[in-house]
Amino acid sequence: MVKQPVPKPTATDDSELRERVRSIIEDVRTRGDAAVRECSERFDGWSPESFRLAPEEVERIVASVPEQVIEDIRFVQEQVRTFAQHQRDSLHDVEVETLPGVRLGHRHVPIDAVGAYVPGGRYPLTASAHMTIVTAKVAGVPRVVAATPPIRGEVPAATVAAMHLAGADEIHLLGGVQAVAAMAAGTESVSPVNLLAGPGNAYVAEAKRQLFGEVGIDLFAGPTEILVIADEHADPFVVAVDLLSQAEHGPDSPAVLITTSRELADEVIRHVEELLPGMPTADFAGPAWRDHGEVVVVDSVDEAFALADTYASEHVEVLTEEPRRALERMRNYGALFLGEGTCVSYGDKVIGTNHVLPTKGAARYTGGLWVGKYLKTVTYQEVTDPASSAALGEVCGRAARVELFEGHARSGDVRAAKFGDANLEWTDHARA
Repeated sequence: MVKQPVPKPTATDDSELRERVRSIIEDVRTRGDAAVRECSERFDGWSPESFRLAPEEVERIVASVPEQVIEDIRFVQEQVRTFAQHQRDSLHDVEVETLPGVRLGHRHVPIDAVGAYVPGGRYPLTASAHMTIVTAKVAGVPRVVAATPPIRGEVPAATVAAMHLAGADEIHLLGGVQAVAAMAAGTESVSPVNLLAGPGNAYVAEAKRQLFGEVGIDLFAGPTEILVIADEHADPFVVAVDLLSQAEHGPDSPAVLITTSRELADEVIRHVEELLPGMPTADFAGPAWRDHGEVVVVDSVDEAFALADTYASEHVEVLTEEPRRALERMRNYGALFLGEGTCVSYGDKVIGTNHVLPTKGAARYTGGLWVGKYLKTVTYQEVTDPASSAALGEVCGRAARVELFEGHARSGDVRAAKFGDANLEWTDHARA
């Protein structure tokens, strides 16, 4: 039987989680390093003399990582760096003359300081170091502070190596809300940053939400999602494997198949049920598939594209006869993976596009993390032609008074008088 769509989960009011996060943030804000240390001892059993790794410690840790792991990290980071550099090169400063002597422009200015959180816990996500730190450095961010938790009291050597090779300026062995709060609010030993990036558990995500406004953030992250669009030409075994590849992220990770073939749908379900018991991560993937898995049969590929757009999924894998049609037909997705030769796991780990992507339908209004997120596009204006300034002043005066902004109007009036022949009816001050 084909699984029927399950109702989409609704947001719950987890007031206890929110309050715990708020309390930790305020404690760090009030007591600084002392609060950070207490939280680290309580939650991670970790209280070194300094959470920040000294350069010689970083060198020793990196030297302990197997050479093949280092080579792979370098390879993946080069893919991320190359694509991010092409993105950066596509962003040009602009200056145009819109009227005689009126120059308008914008510049792309890197953010001064960024905090990159690299999760640990069950999965040491070294790839998150590539995505957050490499991309920030390509954007030109001068100071990147990176934090990652210890794993069961041990230093995550491969993660530290990834952070170092990515270009982190500071590396802190510190996790959870206390790490995010320290980077955002600052403590005696951590100068505050201006933007937080990187995934994390529900507590880290909530901390970023509460700190947003005080600092910028990359995205409001939720459970990882995969949606596969497949026609009768797809390999059901490949589809099943790819669905489970993302279901293992957590028990609340949606895994959705939309297909034009009922036969393929039945085969995919059979393969999933065969594969699941043997997966080392079945304790996560099993509940994810049971509670958040969907298989939907539609009449056409175009209908599949349209339905997929309503999900606005984080990852959309297109396993159809003509996968590139999705580029024209679809609008709402975090990232597309076109054809059997690619997969979501490539995007997560090796191919070079950024894996920090919108979830929970946010792809309806935003894309994922990219080099532009670390840049502020700021404008400037210059008027050097007196006649243009006088003309703009007259229009400014009239436009501002329509809105009852007399002060704004007078700024325009002054220039209409100084650079033209207008009279200042609201003052006896003589024109220069």
